[in-house]
Formats: sequence, structure tokens, C-alpha cells
Amino acid sequence: MISFSLKDKTALITGASRGIGEAIALTSADNGARCILTSRKIEGLQAVVEKIRSAGGQADAFPCNTGRMEDIAKLFEHVQQNYGELHILINNAATNPYFGDMMGADERAWDKTNDVNLKGPFFMIQHAARLMEKAGGGAIVNVSSINGVRPVPMQGIYSITKAGLISMTKAYAKELAGKNIRVNALLPGLTETKFSEVLIKTDWIYEHAIKGIPLQRQARGH
Repeated sequence: MISFSLKDKTALITGASRGIGEAIALTSADNGARCILTSRKIEGLQAVVEKIRSAGGQADAFPCNTGRMEDIAKLFEHVQQNYGELHILINNAATNPYFGDMMGADERAWDKTNDVNLKGPFFMIQHAARLMEKAGGGAIVNVSSINGVRPVPMQGIYSITKAGLISMTKAYAKELAGKNIRVNALLPGLTETKFSEVLIKTDWIYEHAIKGIPLQRQARGH
């Protein structure tokens, strides 16, 4: 693995209790970052915090539903009061509550998916960028998905939100560049995590997905 230093950097990682978010948190801490981990439930976060601390790293857990504006406000109050600055934001938290064709989707599924996958990252970036500007700059990574450019069956709403996140990344990248804040998007393909379990276990969807992957296999999450 390529080594890089995040010494003296404060990193905020959403959806950090498992899967890709956990892997990003562990790697960030291994490379010296002070990590603030967040997800809806504190229990899963504490396990990741213990892994980081037992390896000699620095980590703190704070529960936050990134689909709720009041939770985001409380999270950044915590960051401001306990760290005073922020250098890295990883918008990894996402949801996909509806698995089915778009014609059968209801408003509740649409709203929940958009709240967490689009509205949350938008306002997380707003808060984070203000702290980063005071620190002289920073880096933001939005974890989108290959679905954002290549939608797959039964995941229409999720794919739409991930496409929106890619567009949001481009817009923020242009707007924040002058403040020395870089904004990029990560587009993972099919990754073996609890989040994607239903896709891997549904034979016809898995076969459809694997056909579009040159190596003919999924990635492995943490």
C-alpha cells in the first residue's frame, strides 16, 4: 500500500461504522490523522474507534444521521468545540431503502434516499468548508458510485442520487478551489459489504453486475 502522511490533520468520516467507511477510517488513522467517526448509531462506531486506538491511532465517535439538519449542526458544534479545525471530510454515508423498479417507488423512499445521499453531503460540505477555509484549505471526498454513471436494475433512485452527487462534486470543486479546498468523488463498483449484500445474493443482479466488470469479481470491503 502506498504510504502517505496525514499527521496533524483532522478527518471527519461519515458512515464510518462498517464497510468502505470503516476501511477509510482505519487507513486515515494509520497514516496519522485524528479521526472523527460518525454514523447513525454509536455502537458500531465504538468498535472502530477501539480498533484505531488499540493500533496507536486517534479517533473519536459522534452519532449523526446526515439526513437530518439538526444532527449535522450538532456534529459540527462538536468538531468546533473539541478540535477547532478540520482538514478532511469524507462523505461516505449513504442509504438505499428501496430495492425495486422506479414505477413502484413511493415518496417516502424517494425522500429518504435523497435526504441522506444528496441533501446530507451538500450541507456537510457547507459546514466543513467554513472550517477548512479558516485552516488554510482542505480536502473533501464524496463517495459516489459507478451507479451514478451506469445505473443498474432495481436501484434507480439510488443511482439518481449518486449521479447528483457527482454533479455536486464538480460544482463544489469549482466554487471552493479558490479557498484551497479540493473536492473529488470516488466511484466504487460492486464492493462486498453489508450494504451491498442483497445485490451479491440476488443471482440475476450479481450476474448482470459481474458482466460489466473486466476482472469478473467484486471488490472486497473491510
